[in-house]
Amino acid sequence: MSNDAIWEKFLTRIKSKVSLMSFNYIFKDLRLYSYENSKITIVIPSNELLLQNINKNYNDIIEEILNDITNDTCEIKYVFDKDIDKILLDNKIVNIDEIETKKEKNDLDKYNYSSNFNPKYTFDTFIVGESNKLAYGTALSVAKNPGKLYNPYFIYAKSGLGKTHLMHAIGNYIVSHSDKKVLYITAEQFTIDYRSILNYKNKNDNNFSYLEAFREKYRNVDVLMIDDIQFLENMPKSQVEFTNTFNSLYENEKQIIIASDTSINDYKKIEERLKTRFRWGLTESINPPEIELKKNIIRNKIKINNYDLDISDNVVDYIANNCGSDIRNLEGAVVRIIAYKATFNIPVVTLEIAQEALKEFVPTVVYSTNSVTKIIEIVAKYFNLDSAMLKGKMKKKNVTDARAIAMYLSRNMTDESLERIGLEFGGRDHSTVIYSYEKISNELKTNIQLQQEIKKLKDKICE
Repeated sequence: MSNDAIWEKFLTRIKSKVSLMSFNYIFKDLRLYSYENSKITIVIPSNELLLQNINKNYNDIIEEILNDITNDTCEIKYVFDKDIDKILLDNKIVNIDEIETKKEKNDLDKYNYSSNFNPKYTFDTFIVGESNKLAYGTALSVAKNPGKLYNPYFIYAKSGLGKTHLMHAIGNYIVSHSDKKVLYITAEQFTIDYRSILNYKNKNDNNFSYLEAFREKYRNVDVLMIDDIQFLENMPKSQVEFTNTFNSLYENEKQIIIASDTSINDYKKIEERLKTRFRWGLTESINPPEIELKKNIIRNKIKINNYDLDISDNVVDYIANNCGSDIRNLEGAVVRIIAYKATFNIPVVTLEIAQEALKEFVPTVVYSTNSVTKIIEIVAKYFNLDSAMLKGKMKKKNVTDARAIAMYLSRNMTDESLERIGLEFGGRDHSTVIYSYEKISNELKTNIQLQQEIKKLKDKICE
């Protein structure tokens, strides 16, 4: 097997075992130099921190994959690309540890950096609805005026609601409309980089050059985008370094964009001075998508990927109502139906086909055709009210009772989050939904009439 074939197989396998960003950051620019006598030499960019990262976090998996591909027990050596000529002149392959490690500051190459943006994640491909239009508008403003508006920009949402898409959209916009240097990275990678310096310091008297390389990477940018900042919660030393990085960028009017899966107030182990800095700019949240937005996301997924799938509105409704609020779940449902269609050579995907394809994908607790909007309409009609009354602020007893029942059924018969249900009821807080649910639950224990009404309403909803 040729070296190119070995390396192509290696890259395919490693890509399936690490995150996309880790692949781009760690492995994309590596290459196989030689494989002889059970010795493999890999050329890496001339970057001490990258080498430390590979040795500490990835060497075992590299060996495991290459041993399996070559059916051999290999010794792995890493060589900086700038040292290849020297090695050729010496007519031998030298272990990187044997290469001179004490370098002057001016001899140390700048820390390689990559924006790491997914080209598919743009503002044009982001589907806007009521739940995310404010975040979308703010993100676009930041992209057009980095460092001038909303600095820092802190965006938070549960996994799968589009915050990473918005971050990539900001980055792609800035890169395509300016010559600014933009870096997107996760808090985990920031910590790995910083730990590499600390580990090196424990073995050497002077790590000045490597610390400078680290700071060159993170502070010599126009826009720093750091995802999953909650990862720093249990990393006090990394928090200190990130605070210093934040200060340096902020003082130089460089844009800082931070994403998290929870709000600033929910952090328990992040230093108060860092949380305070997060609040200096604008904090924005993305709410779970409403039904119409979910439908548009499903249709867009099919369109932008040119999938051979023409599905009716009732199939789209079924997916939107039964596959949760996580956008990845919605996209996964579409892919699953496509695979099912291709496997069984099905010409037209009917509702029954979709239900069969997704029977192991759809939570059993979710009814097949319900939605919060549908529940509100059915409950309002049952009590001779207008659905707008249940969403409004009217406090007449017959309205508040019907509203509480509708909230109870929404939580009981859908998988929507408390926040999403509250939004459907005129933007009420999730605590109101909890209160209504518990109120009706307690009354059902003794109120026979209410039991009968709930049963009738459930039957209507499931029709």
